[in-house]
Amino acid sequence: MQARRIGAVAATAVALVTARDLVQKRHALLRNFPVIGHARYLLETIGPELRQYIVTSNEAERPFSRAQRTWIYASAKEENNYFGFGTEVDVEHVQGHTYLKQRTFADTLPDAQDPLPSAKVLGGPRGRAKAFRPASVVNISAMSFGSLSGAAITALNKGAALAGTMHNTGEGGLSPYHRNGGDLVLQIGTSYFGCRNEDGSFNLDKLKDVVASAPVKAIEIKLSQGAKPGLGGMLPGAKVTPEIAEIRGIPVGKDCASPSRHTAFSDVDSMLDFVELLATETGLPVGVKSAVGELGFWQELAALMARGDRGVDFVTIDGGEGGTGAAPRIFTDSVSLPFRMGFSRVYGTFAELGLTDDLTFIGSGKLGLPENAAVAFALGADMINVGREAMLSIGCIQAQKCHTDRCPTGVATQNPWLARGLDPTSKATRTAAYLRTLRKELMKVSSAIGVAHPALITADDIEIMNGDYEARTLAGVYGYKDGWGKLGPHLAEEITALLAIKPTSVQKPTA
Repeated sequence: MQARRIGAVAATAVALVTARDLVQKRHALLRNFPVIGHARYLLETIGPELRQYIVTSNEAERPFSRAQRTWIYASAKEENNYFGFGTEVDVEHVQGHTYLKQRTFADTLPDAQDPLPSAKVLGGPRGRAKAFRPASVVNISAMSFGSLSGAAITALNKGAALAGTMHNTGEGGLSPYHRNGGDLVLQIGTSYFGCRNEDGSFNLDKLKDVVASAPVKAIEIKLSQGAKPGLGGMLPGAKVTPEIAEIRGIPVGKDCASPSRHTAFSDVDSMLDFVELLATETGLPVGVKSAVGELGFWQELAALMARGDRGVDFVTIDGGEGGTGAAPRIFTDSVSLPFRMGFSRVYGTFAELGLTDDLTFIGSGKLGLPENAAVAFALGADMINVGREAMLSIGCIQAQKCHTDRCPTGVATQNPWLARGLDPTSKATRTAAYLRTLRKELMKVSSAIGVAHPALITADDIEIMNGDYEARTLAGVYGYKDGWGKLGPHLAEEITALLAIKPTSVQKPTA
């Protein structure tokens, strides 16, 4: 009798916990996996003790270590993101560790402000009709609806609006979930989703209609991405729902493989004609996104831009360590250069011709961590895009199930049951908190180095360590010449003066 009573009490308790888990909106994992999902949080709580004996260290996991994920989670939840007792990095022996050189004395620095504007006016040097100064140096990278769930896209877009950042649509087109208040960068891939004819060719009139229908601030032509350069986008058939099929104009349930190259242009010369066409017809700044392989493309692009009559307004350099929803392992592991190497080579190509102040450099590929972001700015980036880090802020647990449609937290799936676990409203707040925290960390680091803005950090301000017996500056490691990685004097003066103004006076992008 007593055993039956205990069993009834236990069953009632489990039922209550199940009911609570199903209706709460704080944790997507618990909504999708009631009761058993608590095991993950228990293991997370006792993880440090377990890892001392049987599992990996805080710094060992990839793509993002546990320490990195913990910092993102805590920042998104506005919890204590500090670490105690000292570094866990083996700084005495590890190769390639980054050190930022603080200054003992510095000029008067402005108070930290948020959002943190770009040091350059996007589209300004080429006189685009709708040129503007981006309100944030940190923005959300290209991730398509299809690769991510509608709930995830909604959360990211609402979070972008709250944090004053831009949200890149990804090549999958501008979906209803992108229309939640966040400013957009419209990405055009090789399949021209949302602006294509029935045969898959580009349609300018449809592009103009899309641009007019949403707060699109810039257009990005995707040439390639770091995780699968030389391949078109791949959306597994399991993710091609009727809704996605309608948005993209493709068959339901069939793998959606985009071509590897564009049909609207065939070389650098015709690409620049295409860029100028889009800029003229829409008034928007137009740029390109690419991974870095052979440098011939970039050398020809810089040479043609040096003539002054045509050019891109920005380049987004995606590192080979960047993320993807689905790609062959050989491409994610071994095709295209990592960010630091690739970006430095492209930047140097434009620097040789004195063009670096004439366009905006954007970096992506694991740059949503303060150390990596600081390095990107030191190498000459003007802005950074964050992708997987933003996913982590809305509940991703790095399950690495993106390509299976079985993401347990509803982020990278089209499964309705799994996606329902992600509450866009609460996750939007977390995204915004993470983005704001990253900007604040960048301002703290800039202040420690003695400069007013991350774009003023130089390649001489950071050293790469080789154990405890050798160190070289970024400039030395990547072959930067004197002045490379630095803003021109007028741009440096302009952003310093702008930051001296109270934050409420910083203008956001105009419509």
